[in-house]
Amino acid sequence: MRTSPALRRKLISAAAVSAALLTAASTASAVAADSAETVSPASAVPAAQTEAAPGTPAERLIVGYKSGATEATSNSAAEADAAAKGKEAGEDVDFQRRLGTGAALVDLGADLTRADVADVVAHYQADPQVAYVVPDRLNKPKADPNDTEYAKQWDLYESTAGMNVPGAWTTSTGTGVTVAVIDTGYVAHTDLAANIVGGYDFIADTAVSVDGNGRDSNPADPGDYYAANECGSGIPASNSSWHGTHVAGTIAAVTNNNKGVAGIAYGAKISPVRVLGKCGGYDSDIIDAITWASGGTVSGVPANSNVAKVINMSLGGDGACTSATQSAITAAVNRGTTVVVAAGNESDNVANHSPGNCSNVISVAATNRAGAKASYSNYGSLVDISAPGGQTSTGTANGILSTLNSGTKTASSESYAYYQGTSMATPHIAGLVALMKSANSALTPAQIESAIKTNARALPGACSGGCGAGLADAAKTVAAVRGSGGGSTGGTTFSSTTAVAVPDNGAAIESSIAVSGRSGSAPSALAVGVNITHTYRGDLVIGLVAPDGTVYPLKAASSSDSADNVNTTYTVDASGETANGTWKLRVQDTAAQDTGTLNSWQLTF
Repeated sequence: MRTSPALRRKLISAAAVSAALLTAASTASAVAADSAETVSPASAVPAAQTEAAPGTPAERLIVGYKSGATEATSNSAAEADAAAKGKEAGEDVDFQRRLGTGAALVDLGADLTRADVADVVAHYQADPQVAYVVPDRLNKPKADPNDTEYAKQWDLYESTAGMNVPGAWTTSTGTGVTVAVIDTGYVAHTDLAANIVGGYDFIADTAVSVDGNGRDSNPADPGDYYAANECGSGIPASNSSWHGTHVAGTIAAVTNNNKGVAGIAYGAKISPVRVLGKCGGYDSDIIDAITWASGGTVSGVPANSNVAKVINMSLGGDGACTSATQSAITAAVNRGTTVVVAAGNESDNVANHSPGNCSNVISVAATNRAGAKASYSNYGSLVDISAPGGQTSTGTANGILSTLNSGTKTASSESYAYYQGTSMATPHIAGLVALMKSANSALTPAQIESAIKTNARALPGACSGGCGAGLADAAKTVAAVRGSGGGSTGGTTFSSTTAVAVPDNGAAIESSIAVSGRSGSAPSALAVGVNITHTYRGDLVIGLVAPDGTVYPLKAASSSDSADNVNTTYTVDASGETANGTWKLRVQDTAAQDTGTLNSWQLTF
């Protein structure tokens, strides 16, 4: 074995390697010039494979041998094999060292042409004892964004309670995706302007719009301040919030522009859709906004030329999800738009607050800087996922920093400010959805929700009452949907589409799914998708029955949950169960006067 001087090596373009020698599909993403990702070849693949990232430099090859090969454990055998392969190809090929995975690093020598390298790789590929051969790619230090306030954005990168966003940026920045922010509109801000596309002002009531007119194509935020008692007796005065602009900045503030903050999906575009004005906004305007933003038709409103694949609704009110709101959300999801909503800030069960309690949404709870449920955040079984929402009561810098305006009533100079709330947690997930859709445009809303839940990590802090699948992990989730490893897309889905009537105030019904072809235990985040038509879902008790008879409660009866239908995905820790076998969904109507049907359900492993 010998070590070649650095000067005698020639950097081989991995793009050339890919074009000339690598016949298998590439499985690694390109590394930008100012960033890097850790590249780890799979420890076992079914046949000799190769991979490369276009444009990434490489100067040597990494050769993985099958476990039974002598070269897999013997340095001398690997060295002899390198020499033999070089001789066969007419080149100088040298074994350098053994990697920690057991693979061999071989040097290709100086001044090899594309054809020369192709010949060497072809000889390795032809060897039945070789599992894979890949270029030894050159990585560079990963640079943080140069935005001047980025260091204050703990919610993106801190290991304790951040959402691991920088690790996703080597794969996706949200390019090609439009996010509709259904909120107070947009106040001009130079750290957002480049990522703003056309939206709409849906506020029909001029007393709410305070911009002098009703609906129009200008979603500018004129301010939503109000005087004491103006929005109800005993309600104190409030300055303008510029809420929609703060939310938009978290999702897609311009990044690497040497100013301000970084956006989670800074390659995405924001369509501001105004529905909230003085004292709030009406369901009717929000319903039309959901419809229009997702590509539906609204009478009297021009067709949307910036159809959103993600809707962010950091808003809410008390009570059940009405059939009217649910209908708009379901239609949006059926058009392929993922709807992300705030669970609410009442420190109450989200079942009592809409739209966080609607079906077909991703309902988001808020965590603080320690990774525990924020004191104000709603909770409950209808919460799907948690994300950083901040808690300024423990220090202003423990809030979420984003774009704002300094005006207390009307717009003044642009600024940045720390806010807290599930309103701040929600755009973290909307931004993540944009990253996912950019990485894999074929993803459906159901697949997106499942992947976010499956790849979440346990909350670092406490949560009582239910905080969904855990704290969202951007890097792991994006890697999973891109197929670059490190996460799970949710695996195989088993479904039952046989409709079963649910009798009024009667015995429980069961529907079965036979699971086979899996190995070992069920996952710790088994996704259970349920579609039930029912005229008062509060009557329903739903449980998952494992093959051994263990019952996992999914939904309890609730006299305060008067909405129609159950169309959502639950997450169950089924790691104590064997995956294969007959699983059952058990549904019972426990009160009189309402009936329904279990239309379908599914398990995603």
